[in-house]
Amino acid sequence: MSQARLAPGVVPGRLTREELVVNFVDVAPPLDAHEAHVAADRCYFCHDAPCITACPTSIDIPLFIRQIVTGTPDAAAMTIFHSNILGGMCARVCPTENLCEGSCVRMDAEGMPVEIGALQRYATDGLMAQPEHPFSRAEPTGKRIAIVGAGPAGLSAAHRLAAKGHDVVIFEARAKAGGLNEFGIASYKTVDGFAQAEVDWLMGIGGIEIRYDQRLGSNITLEDLRNDYDAVFLGMGLGGVNALRADGEERGNVLDAVSFIRDLRQADDLTTLPIGRDVVVIGGGMTAVDAAVQSKLLGAENVTIVYRRGQERMSASEHEQHHATASGVRIIHNASPLAVHGNGAVAEVEFAYTEEVDGHLVETNQRFRLKADQLFRAIGQTLDLMPTGLALDGGKIAVNGPGRTNLDGVWAGGDCAAGGDDLTVTAVAEGRDAAEDIDATLTGRPIEIPG
Repeated sequence: MSQARLAPGVVPGRLTREELVVNFVDVAPPLDAHEAHVAADRCYFCHDAPCITACPTSIDIPLFIRQIVTGTPDAAAMTIFHSNILGGMCARVCPTENLCEGSCVRMDAEGMPVEIGALQRYATDGLMAQPEHPFSRAEPTGKRIAIVGAGPAGLSAAHRLAAKGHDVVIFEARAKAGGLNEFGIASYKTVDGFAQAEVDWLMGIGGIEIRYDQRLGSNITLEDLRNDYDAVFLGMGLGGVNALRADGEERGNVLDAVSFIRDLRQADDLTTLPIGRDVVVIGGGMTAVDAAVQSKLLGAENVTIVYRRGQERMSASEHEQHHATASGVRIIHNASPLAVHGNGAVAEVEFAYTEEVDGHLVETNQRFRLKADQLFRAIGQTLDLMPTGLALDGGKIAVNGPGRTNLDGVWAGGDCAAGGDDLTVTAVAEGRDAAEDIDATLTGRPIEIPG
């Protein structure tokens, strides 16, 4: 952002480096060996475990926890990785309170589930710290697979295909791999460069090449990939950002939350990042929470999330909402943006209170304004490019079964494909399942998907 467009209240260096280091420490520090054993001992090791069903990758959670209890955490990590090769990242960013931990029988009995996410991190971090990659490749098949996008879905598919003996080339539009794990998640959830460390670890299996600065529709075309490779997997995520559709949103310092998070994640020095004194974030998902909390951690004085529906409709988990409010972020529900006011740059945002009438959201005549020198949009993303010939479903790539598109030899998964819930763990599952289907299609081998 050029300094010329910055409003007087939007400045870098609101906090010192020392203050920022304290603010951006690991939000959930890892368990040590003793803590892990104490946490693991709480598991009932259910035979028909609801936590497995709740996990999109169907990790055998009671098994890996039992392996921790019996002193074999590396075996526990392998149990996790066989189902979810990005289990380390998912241990950090999964909304476990809505998934495995939310289904834990301890939750019903005591209101406190087994710490599945923390135990998963304990096991996976330990194995990843070892010098050798724990997976080996099968005999070469001679098949070549093209993957578009080095995010969670693409990386998951690539590792599974490489393990089965295929040669994989990933075409990544950016200069760095990881997708949203690298560019779109709050820094305090993945400290110490974990996203890139995980990519490097995953690549240790061999048989995977990543070609950077390769954008579909620009450097490469789907037609060429279909001609040059035995199969294609599309996992490029969502590059476009929805507009507010509010008057004046073209004013200065009205920004995309995903771009703000990206810039923060890639910054070498957080004191160089400009942040407003009064920040407003519009949206109700994880991106909105991450942008709002990090604005506060950078030194913004007043940060407000505004969501057009009720609290129960926010896609950000209840845990994340509580984290936001505990960090000093105010959340206003049932309000929709009408206009962005200001002389060149945003100074105020005007809202209308909303209510639901017969299932439809309706703006009322009640209005209010919030002071803002910086406004972040976090209202969802869209496909910014659609290759010719692909069928769509709700603005995303239509798929059936394990990621099959309407085009022969083309699969899709992750955020760009219809039917998912925009979670890292779901993208991993979709990439894995598509890889299994690709392998079965090319070789006739049986599909091996847990659950």
